[in-house]
Amino acid sequence: MLFRFSLGQALYDEGETTVAIPHLKKCADSREDWMLPRILLGKAMLADGQDGNAKPILEAALRLAVEQHHDDPAKELRSILADF
Repeated sequence: MLFRFSLGQALYDEGETTVAIPHLKKCADSREDWMLPRILLGKAMLADGQDGNAKPILEAALRLAVEQHHDDPAKELRSILADF
């Protein structure tokens, strides 16, 4: 799963958001507590025009960020979600 996450992240970083989405979704689905693929999945979906699908994923990522005491990702997610 870490390889798939790295692939999804690399695709996202290269602007290949549509191609990154299935890889990041598989990672997010693999573990309920894995925050990072949810963040990238939500951001990739936003970039791909899937705002409605991205919002619940980003909200779940925010809950995980808060629960896991990741302040910087929580701040970023709050900023993204404020635009909805």
